Amino acid sequence: MATNLALDPELLERAFQVSGEPTKKAAVTRALQEFIARREQRRVAELFGQLEWDSSFDPKAERSRAES
Repeated sequence: MATNLALDPELLERAFQVSGEPTKKAAVTRALQEFIARREQRRVAELFGQLEWDSSFDPKAERSRAES
């Protein structure tokens, strides 16, 4: 998808430096991938303390059943 963006040249230069990406497209693609990954990680981290832990769950027992 072709898109025209007005990018801050200083930010773009810093993106080249820290990412090592050689092109604008590669640098923007990397930035978007990392942005998405961080947001997804944040959602998972927000679940900590909200889920109930089943103390009777035995992961080793589950593993041996799956191998049978």
